[in-house]
Amino acid sequence: MNFLAHSYLTFTDEQIVGQFLEDFIRNRDRFTFPEKIGEGITLHRAIDTFTDAHPEIHEAKKIFSPLVRLYSGAFVDVSFDYFLANSLADKTLLSHSQRVYRVLRNHEKFLPENFLRMLDRMEKDNWLYNYREDWGIKFSLQNVLNKAKYLEKDTGVFEVFLNNKPQLQYHFDRFFPDVMKEAERVNAGF
Repeated sequence: MNFLAHSYLTFTDEQIVGQFLEDFIRNRDRFTFPEKIGEGITLHRAIDTFTDAHPEIHEAKKIFSPLVRLYSGAFVDVSFDYFLANSLADKTLLSHSQRVYRVLRNHEKFLPENFLRMLDRMEKDNWLYNYREDWGIKFSLQNVLNKAKYLEKDTGVFEVFLNNKPQLQYHFDRFFPDVMKEAERVNAGF
C-alpha cells in the first residue's frame, strides 16, 4: 500500500510496473510477465522482506499496535509515504508522480482490471503527490482501514498518526537510507 516508496525505489520504468503489480497478482502469476517487469516484482518483494525485518519498523509498529494489532505494519508503510513525500522537493515529487502515472498508462496491457480502476482514481486525485498533505495521508490510511477485514472503519488511526508524527518521522529517518541501499543492492543483482 505504500505506493510512493515502492515507486521511488525503482531504477527503470518496467520496475515501476512490477512494483505496483506485486500487490495485485497471485504468486504463481509473477513469472508470466516480461523479465524487466519481473525485476520490479522481485524488487518489491525484497523491499518488503527487508522492511519487515528492520528494527526501526518494529519500533514504529508499536505506535499503531495497541489500536490495530497485526495491521500495524500496513499503517507504518502508509505513514512513511507521507514522510517520503515531504522529504522531496515539490517539483521532484510532482515530476515523479507524473512519471509513474505515465509509465503505468504506457503498460496498461499488463495491469489487471482492479488495478486499472484504482489507477483512474489514483491519477485523478494525484495520490502520489498528495501523500505530502495531512488530508492525503488520512485518505490513504482510511483506504487501508476499508480493506482490513477485522477492523472497524472508524478506528482512529489518523489521530494516532497525527499524535505521533515526530516519533514516526524519527523512525522513517533512520530506516529510509537503509532501504534505499537495499534496493540498490538488489537492483545491482539484475
